[in-house]
Amino acid sequence: MAMAEATGVGGGGAAVAAATLLTAVLLAAVFRYQRRRRGAAVRVVPAPVVPDREGSAAVDGLTDVIIVGAGVAGSALAYTLGKDGRRVHVIERDLTEPDRIVGELLQPGGYLKLIELGLQDCVDEIDAQRILGYALFKDGKDTKLPYPLEKFGSDVAGRSFHNGRFIQRMREKCATLPNIQLEQGTVTTLLEENGTVKGVQYKNKSGEELKAYAPLTIVCDGCFSNLRRVLCSPTVDVPSCFVGLVLENCKLPHPNHGHVVLANPSPILFYPISSTEVRCLVDVPGQKVPSIASGEMANYLKTVVAPQIPPEIYDSFVAAIEKGSIRTMPNKSMPAAPHPTPGALLMGDAFNMRHPLTGGGMTVALSDIVVLRNLLKPLRNLHDASSLCKYLESFYTLRKPVASTINTLAGALYKVFSASASPDKARDEMRQACFDYLSLGGVCSDGPISLLSGLNPRPMTLVAHFFAVAIFGVGRLMLPLPSPKRIWIGARLISGACGIIFPIIKAEGVRQMFFPATVPAYYRAPPEAEF
Repeated sequence: MAMAEATGVGGGGAAVAAATLLTAVLLAAVFRYQRRRRGAAVRVVPAPVVPDREGSAAVDGLTDVIIVGAGVAGSALAYTLGKDGRRVHVIERDLTEPDRIVGELLQPGGYLKLIELGLQDCVDEIDAQRILGYALFKDGKDTKLPYPLEKFGSDVAGRSFHNGRFIQRMREKCATLPNIQLEQGTVTTLLEENGTVKGVQYKNKSGEELKAYAPLTIVCDGCFSNLRRVLCSPTVDVPSCFVGLVLENCKLPHPNHGHVVLANPSPILFYPISSTEVRCLVDVPGQKVPSIASGEMANYLKTVVAPQIPPEIYDSFVAAIEKGSIRTMPNKSMPAAPHPTPGALLMGDAFNMRHPLTGGGMTVALSDIVVLRNLLKPLRNLHDASSLCKYLESFYTLRKPVASTINTLAGALYKVFSASASPDKARDEMRQACFDYLSLGGVCSDGPISLLSGLNPRPMTLVAHFFAVAIFGVGRLMLPLPSPKRIWIGARLISGACGIIFPIIKAEGVRQMFFPATVPAYYRAPPEAEF
């Protein structure tokens, strides 16, 4: 009404213009406020460095999520959250290409998760090799175990590659999103206030001490994590070490397959990592390995390991030893035992590890990222740390069916595939029964391989096949006729099987693994009203 009257008096045009301008300014301010509340900004504004309360430099709070580490888990998570519109600050100790001897084989189930996250092109242009299954070798015999891929598209298969090339491709993908900031720096401390993690303290590439703040900090700093003790109760076991070699211009007996040799004392792995290179990983039980510098390792590989590998690989294996590029890596396993902490979360190998024999680590990490992405997607912002922490307790339950199946299979298979330290007829029978059971083909190979590949990660299926192998082994012992000695070995075989799998299941959590729907956190709804 006032606007209408103003048009009829002298200078009314100027009054209308002024009123219109004021309204536009107010609407713009409201719009900016609503955008900021939703945390939906995609354009990155360089975060100003300001002095904090203690006088040191601090990065002002223009970030939704801080991710510590840009390995497989950290890079994939950063891209996933960035694609959803979150403002992500990734702090990685070293942004040059990593050079590792593990994390080189992605199972088909992991590749499906890569597709789900929009990262499948990260295996392109790095000379990655398609993996279609496994070949198992024992005592001069071998059996081929293809992945059950009939129900999937032609592109779905495992992939093997140089770990560093894969990680660099994911980092490059992150760099295409303007709301992701990749920074080289070493995080030294999680910043806490009244039990809530507010951010991190870190040294940047120049050695300057900085602090960065965000509503949510996700720690993905790998198997050697320095920060995990604040966020979980780590029980790290190191059952063995891998000794790594690269075989050049080596033709494997079964192209596009991973090769597992059931050697004495423990398995040997071969798989292609490029069109001209094959990775060999020799498992050495215990935490101490022969010295590389003194030549003890080369002698061990030539005298103990080389006679047990397939003849087609022998010359390339010996040539790799003589070349001298021998590396070692401890094989760690650690059940997930989180301390739910407001403002922080653990992911990747910093959170949960399993023996790398089955190559399931990346599949678990990518599956966890899918679960977390789906949980965070409905949330407009992440500022209510207490409500967010309570809500994200469901993450630990929802991840269990996939993670615990792969973890349990890795631990159980390693123990079954390894020879006993002292002569043990029951353990040897279990090992032979496993080889013969998988050699039967059909459901006897498809079932276990679908578990190993991450295509069918069901805990009950795992337990069923594990005990089917044990019962199959007992049946073999009873032929042609049972005897007291054979019955005794059979009883010890069943007892040994229980001793292998039940402690692993207990560590994973029986209820969460088999009955996740009975856990209250399973039903947590997004705290929309509180955000």
